Amino acid sequence: MSPAKQVPQEIAVLIVDAFTALPFRGNSAGVVLLETPREESWMQALAMELNHPETAFLVPEGDSYHLRWFTPTREVDLCGHATMASAHALWEMGRLSGRSPVRFRTRSGPLTARKHAGGIEMDFPAQPATAVAPADVPAGLAEALGTTWNYLGWNGTDYLIELESEEAVRALAPDFARLASIGSRGFIVTAACDSPYDFVSRFFAPAFGINEDPVTGSAHCCLGPYWAAKVGKNQLVGYQASARGGTVKVTVRGDRCTLMGTAVTVLKGILAG
Repeated sequence: MSPAKQVPQEIAVLIVDAFTALPFRGNSAGVVLLETPREESWMQALAMELNHPETAFLVPEGDSYHLRWFTPTREVDLCGHATMASAHALWEMGRLSGRSPVRFRTRSGPLTARKHAGGIEMDFPAQPATAVAPADVPAGLAEALGTTWNYLGWNGTDYLIELESEEAVRALAPDFARLASIGSRGFIVTAACDSPYDFVSRFFAPAFGINEDPVTGSAHCCLGPYWAAKVGKNQLVGYQASARGGTVKVTVRGDRCTLMGTAVTVLKGILAG
């Protein structure tokens, strides 16, 4: 008798738009629900195939999930919108009850997400920036951005750049090739804004294969502490002024930040793995 043919494992894959209530807005993420770990090279290849700003890979571990994030070109340490997309996908697919918070184990430590009346609430580490001394300003940064700034900070991962106005942030057209040559994951550009938002921002990460990220949760772990100190309140609302656009509510709690937004599924599929 010939051996039984092994049936490939079917892997659920979702595309979720985060920090928006409308499809095709906010920031899109792939979410891959695995039963067992897969090789890093396989995850990177799939992230490149899906070609979203981030793809999240989840593996159940006891009462939590091991979560890793990949851009089309590399793994990253922290991603807000793909974490929100992951929690949304777990609830949507019935892997967890909506009454249960989601606990993630990640390269940035434990993260949690829970349903809230206004959407999905996530607990993240704060990543405040420290002002960059004039002697330490990266060569060519002003030329790459095409602008000067009121403030330049560094949080160990990204540069934080405050411009003079919302209009200056929206009009910015960086030289991405030059920006990619400067040693940083990304560049958070921001300015104060009129109500209903406290600030606007944009995020550029060309060295990670993303010229402009549509809505960046992790950047708000830096933006939150910065603007909280400037405006004197710890609950803020930011708008990321990319072409897709998205709103992030931030509450600063010492060395932690609560990020809140909404998410919507735009595609569900099966990957024959």
